[in-house]
Amino acid sequence: MATPRLAGKVAIITGGTRGIGAAATERFLEEGARVSAWCTNPDNCTDWSAALSAQYPGMLSIAQVNVANRAQVDAAVAQVLAAWGTIDILVNNAGITRDKGFLKLSTEHWQEVLDINLTGTFHCTQAVMPTLVEKGYGRIVNVSSCVGRYGNFGQANYAATKAGLIGYTQTLAKEFSPKGITINAVAPGFIATDMVMAMPEKVIDKIKERTPLGRLGTPHDVANSYLFLASDEASYITGAVLDVNGGWQSF
Repeated sequence: MATPRLAGKVAIITGGTRGIGAAATERFLEEGARVSAWCTNPDNCTDWSAALSAQYPGMLSIAQVNVANRAQVDAAVAQVLAAWGTIDILVNNAGITRDKGFLKLSTEHWQEVLDINLTGTFHCTQAVMPTLVEKGYGRIVNVSSCVGRYGNFGQANYAATKAGLIGYTQTLAKEFSPKGITINAVAPGFIATDMVMAMPEKVIDKIKERTPLGRLGTPHDVANSYLFLASDEASYITGAVLDVNGGWQSF
């Protein structure tokens, strides 16, 4: 039997209890990692987390963290270190949308998306980086989006954060790759999460028409890309942006 790809590793996955994040938590556990899955409301995932904890005893912890709050991030990182002694992997998966046409976009909704998607990623990365630098090893996966590549109507705030994460990823890769830490981004396309499936059916059909593979992605399609970049199989990849979009591009 092959050795699990993340055997002995400790991972933090923000937004790790729903959608793509939940799929990533499951995949990382399957591959031998201990996972601290962060969320804003643990009460929404009690059955899911209980089932996984029973399947993988001692391997999963759930933490209530608002990544925009630096004190909460620092406290959660300290708890991981106290419980498991180290951190190897950070997946900056947490993100929100507050979609509006540009002239209707409020300063509040602009700032709220920046605070979670961009500043939250900064908080989490900076909080774990001293541990990664000290051990001379780390894997960081930042979650961008096809919208950060191509833009999308009504998502100026979201697109700005996801485009910003690409520049952020490439900059930190230059700074920290010499210290043994790879930093990459994943840019998902349209994935069959609750948020996307709430779109009108005609919009979903149009997305499928514009996707060469002819379907929406699944959360596990994206989770597998996180897993690859977090594993030693990707040890010579850094500063990259991996598109997981079925070939979709804006038209």
